[in-house]
Amino acid sequence: MGEIPIRCFAVSVVVIRQRTAGHEVLLLRRNNTLIGEWCQVAGGIEDDEKAWETALREVREETGLICDSLYSADICEQFYEADRNAISMLPVFVGVVDAEQTVFLNDEHSEFQWVSFAQAMEMVPFAGQRHVLKHVEAEFVNREPNGHLLIHEMSRKI
Repeated sequence: MGEIPIRCFAVSVVVIRQRTAGHEVLLLRRNNTLIGEWCQVAGGIEDDEKAWETALREVREETGLICDSLYSADICEQFYEADRNAISMLPVFVGVVDAEQTVFLNDEHSEFQWVSFAQAMEMVPFAGQRHVLKHVEAEFVNREPNGHLLIHEMSRKI
C-alpha cells in the first residue's frame, strides 16, 4: 500500500496589530514562490531551532518587525504539494506587534499591506489560509487568547 508522507519543515505566522479602528493583519506579496500572491509570514525551520524560534526569526527577517508577544495559534496550516507528493503541515503562530513599528521587507516580498481580517480573507489565494485567518480572528481578536498558548520562552530570546 502506498503512502503520502507528511512533512513539517516550516512555520506560518499571522502578524496582527491593534489600531483604533480594530485589529489588522499583515499580508506580504511574494516574490519567490507563489509569485504575486498575498500570504502571511512563513519560513523554514533551521537545524536545532524550535518552531517558535523560527516564527520570531522569520517575522524579523521578512518584515523587520519584533513581536511583543507570540502565541501558538493551536492550529496547523496544511496543504498537499503535488510536486513532492506530500502533505505539508505548518504550525501556525500569532505574532502581536506594536502598531507604530515600521515594516522593512526583505527581497522575498514586493509589498505589504495591513488589512482587516475581512479584507485579508478576500486577498489570500487558498482556502487553508482563510481557515487559519478565521481561527485567529475568532480565538485571538474576538476573545482573549488562552494564556496557555503564550510562548513565554520568547522573552529570553529578544
